[in-house]
Amino acid sequence: MLASTLGELKSYRHRSIKDEMRENLMRKLREGAPVFPGILGYDDSVVPQIVNAVLSRHNMILLGLRGQAKSRILRGLVDFLDESIPVIAGCEIHDNPFAPICRSCRDLVSLMGDKTPIQWRGRDERYVEKLATPDVTIADMIGDIDPIKAAKGGHAIGSEMSIHYGLLPRANRGIFAINELPDLAGKIQVGLFNIMQEGDVQIKGYPIRLPLDVVLVFSANPEDYTARGKIVTPLKDRIGSEIKTHYPANLDLAVTITAQEAWTARGNPKLKVPAYIQQVVEGIAFKARADQRVDKRSGVSQRLPISCLENVVSNAERRAIVSGDTEIVPRIADVYAAILAITGKIELEYEGELKGAETIARDLIRQSVQMVFRRYFPTTDFKETIEWFEAGGNVKFSDEDSSRTVMAAMEVVPGLMERAATVGGGVAAAEFVLEGLHAIDKVGRTEERGYGAMERKASSDMYRDYTKDMNRYKKPLN
Repeated sequence: MLASTLGELKSYRHRSIKDEMRENLMRKLREGAPVFPGILGYDDSVVPQIVNAVLSRHNMILLGLRGQAKSRILRGLVDFLDESIPVIAGCEIHDNPFAPICRSCRDLVSLMGDKTPIQWRGRDERYVEKLATPDVTIADMIGDIDPIKAAKGGHAIGSEMSIHYGLLPRANRGIFAINELPDLAGKIQVGLFNIMQEGDVQIKGYPIRLPLDVVLVFSANPEDYTARGKIVTPLKDRIGSEIKTHYPANLDLAVTITAQEAWTARGNPKLKVPAYIQQVVEGIAFKARADQRVDKRSGVSQRLPISCLENVVSNAERRAIVSGDTEIVPRIADVYAAILAITGKIELEYEGELKGAETIARDLIRQSVQMVFRRYFPTTDFKETIEWFEAGGNVKFSDEDSSRTVMAAMEVVPGLMERAATVGGGVAAAEFVLEGLHAIDKVGRTEERGYGAMERKASSDMYRDYTKDMNRYKKPLN
């Protein structure tokens, strides 16, 4: 049974928050337990750096572009805390019963001794997170003088008893996380490093001693140092470890992350998402991160493929409901139907803005299809299928058509279903093959005619364009 008074607590071994995290992390490492369950792709890069920071008892900052799991990592630090710790009952800053720092708790322990009431605080309650915005004040972060509190208690305005504590003191004996640190005003950052280093602060001109026991962790986009703000040098100097996050290193890892995060398990046993569809969706983010028309400073969040895959599955669900299909299998057409999940998550450079977000998104899908198609068919011969289209063959369908309708249209294409069988077969695989041939410029596609032969200029048109170009450079005769 947990102690309820200070006298019953004499056997409790008090540690600082940083020592507590260090010891619990060491225990995890000895047991071989995962340090950050659910965080994938960081085992050989980010996680060892965080482990070193915690073992060094450092405050730390995670630097990375959006959608790199920075906030999730910060929240995962609570797993390094004890399940619960004792605090003085009713204390706003959750004081340590053995070494209280606020005036009211010191007076209470002096008055009641071993009968001082104790409460227990869980690990989740010991994590405080704040999104930094330019309008955050010292009062929000550190605290302010409360005249009403002073009047009711009969205290002087400059007394510790008149303070209304801010978020940082209320995180005492826990973890205080600040997201997007550069957005925090410089004077607020100064207040933070004063608390970190000296343990004191001035509130409305009154010096207050607050030797808080707290771990400070931050996140920031490295580009924001100059784009929206910066971290003041004295604060940066007091952050012990700077850890850089990154996007998934390869397509297969990224697919695993998206499969873990996306809501695709809809409780329907007839729903099946082919691997090549997952890879095409993931490839969109990879292509966007390398595209010169997409803003690199903003980054392309891992939320893009997550949201896109959810929309792809939803479009396939909708089609199955409307058309009466018994199975739900997303197709390439569903990826194009999910364009709005892409356009809202990419920031474009000037060239991209000129072309428009939807045009860029369609081009990224085509590039991704090309990449995945070449993975599955690096050397496959599609001569029979391509010649059929060049001879005038045509296949047209929409993402609304049932699988039965699309299959009937595709079965007439020579060699198509045989090639589709190598990636699982069925309508989705056949459409993937067609779209892949279109992506490598072997088959044409238009909204009006569907899949057909590649459009080529007639020889007379080519001659006319050639003579027009040549005439441009002819010198006038004398």
